[in-house]
Amino acid sequence: MICDQFSAELFQIEGPQPVPVLCNSTISANASQSNGATNDFCGKVWDTCQNISILNSPFAPSLQGRAGVPGNSTYSKMTDLWQSKSEFCNAFGGDSGNGSMCFDGEPISLNNTETPSPPNGLCLEKIGNGSSYLNLVAHPDGSSRIFLSDQQGKIWLATVPDEDSGKTLELDELNPFVDLTDEVYFSSEFGLMGMAFHPNFAQNGRFFVSFNCDKIKWPGCSGRCSCNSDVNCDPSKLASNNGASPCQYHSVISEFTANGTTSEVSLATRANPTEVRRIFTMGLPFTSHHAGQILFGPTDGYLYFMMGDGGSTGDTYNFSQNKKSLLGKIMRLDVDNIPSAKEIDTLGLWGNYSIPKDNPFSEDTELQPEIWALGLRNPWRCSFDSERPSYFLCADVGQDQYEEVDIITKGGNYGWRAYEGPYLYSPPLSPGGNTSVNSTNPIFPIMGYNHSTVNKKEGSASITGGYFYRSMTDPCTYGSYLYADLYAGNMWAGIETPQDSGNFSSRSISFSCARDSPIQCESLPGSSLPALGYIFSFGEDNKKDVYLLTSKGVYRVVRPSRCSYACSKENATAAGSPNRGTSTPSSGSWLRVAFNNVMLFLSSSLLLILGFVF
Repeated sequence: MICDQFSAELFQIEGPQPVPVLCNSTISANASQSNGATNDFCGKVWDTCQNISILNSPFAPSLQGRAGVPGNSTYSKMTDLWQSKSEFCNAFGGDSGNGSMCFDGEPISLNNTETPSPPNGLCLEKIGNGSSYLNLVAHPDGSSRIFLSDQQGKIWLATVPDEDSGKTLELDELNPFVDLTDEVYFSSEFGLMGMAFHPNFAQNGRFFVSFNCDKIKWPGCSGRCSCNSDVNCDPSKLASNNGASPCQYHSVISEFTANGTTSEVSLATRANPTEVRRIFTMGLPFTSHHAGQILFGPTDGYLYFMMGDGGSTGDTYNFSQNKKSLLGKIMRLDVDNIPSAKEIDTLGLWGNYSIPKDNPFSEDTELQPEIWALGLRNPWRCSFDSERPSYFLCADVGQDQYEEVDIITKGGNYGWRAYEGPYLYSPPLSPGGNTSVNSTNPIFPIMGYNHSTVNKKEGSASITGGYFYRSMTDPCTYGSYLYADLYAGNMWAGIETPQDSGNFSSRSISFSCARDSPIQCESLPGSSLPALGYIFSFGEDNKKDVYLLTSKGVYRVVRPSRCSYACSKENATAAGSPNRGTSTPSSGSWLRVAFNNVMLFLSSSLLLILGFVF
């Protein structure tokens, strides 16, 4: 269990309704509690968190004058406020009786037997102009801050405004968090492709950036070519591609730090632009299909690295199905345990990382040890479901016919280039040989769409993967997986029925821009749709609100009523309130909010319980 002072934001909910308490078996031997109560979870919280600092945390002001805490208190730890475990649990422990809810430390799910249905429409507000951002990552401290990056090589720290505040993103374009434009090679297919902050960033300041470099322009851009004898590829036989020689461009993951820039890492507004260490470097055979997103697994803490097939129509050299190639794969790396230089050389690694022992190579010795999944063409935006981390979804860009969404599993083969989505694929050229269709044992997409259904004028399509929507801002979208097409004319909501079955259906959903959007949205000529430009990516903040990053700006999904979409689950009083936080939810609505928040945060063990308000 990890103690986090920002977890108290869970309980900053206005209204007189009861707030969850910590299951405490000592409260009442006869009380009707959850099964976990016998474990005395309240006692576990005290034992684990009693000496954690609470200064400057969001709940510190809310405790003043409550639960026996003096109004002028400057106490910094739980032990300063309560003398013993029993005293603490008398204040914050309880059972499930008397209208209270008791949390036992186990994951909580909403008790909802309704068959989910796609939302009537998605309401957006525009809160940012300026750069065409490619990545949005929530600040690991749990606050309302986010990190945004553009393809050119800059990362900014921004603050997200409250919905209904009428405000826009707080961001200083002239002062980025870090500027890597000297290292990054930028063009339509290249640039800063991903960023990930270490799960313990607030303590260690470590963060990682995935980008492309040009070995002709930057001396630090050097590494092995992915076209090599191990994968039956000879770079000398590859023709130049868009004016570039084979493996002139590289995919890189570098580690950086915010340590030393401020007394507390979580408060850092600038990072050191000097690379701490090179995690990964690999030369690219062609000039497209190199993906580049990086994510930390929410339960295992390993770094997942999405890599495309390297380019060329139809994956000419069959890299995606070649188990010795890292192209067309999802990799899983341990960046916390760095081997010695000698070990790295002996193991043939591509940089400073180690291999998780449970990677699929332990069961399939033909696989390169870095590989987690294979058979992908160009995975463009992946995400873990914050409620069910085992649901790791990736969108994979198709060739000529089909755009797909896949559930990524250990050792899974997603079929490319034997299949394009659910369809058999016949490559025009095969100098790298073919893989037998019968030997791939492919996992087929759970969702997707045919090119023929979208973008007829452009004659093409390109999927942008999104998120399972887990915010209660739009309760009618809750639980839907949102994804879009790059050309911004189509968005979809995927629904799993029944839950946890793996059976999904999706439908195109309408979207509009709120009339009172802080930044007015443009409209497409001859259409009711807002002019979003290209939808490059989605993002999710610490409140689980979802964002669209487009060539026209940053958009946030907001309450349906702001676009006149009908949603029976939306709190009616919120629609007429100037500030969503000041309304008083109904009991049923409050329970959904409370249980959802507890599930999203507490089940991930981000705990410090002093924020309960009675």
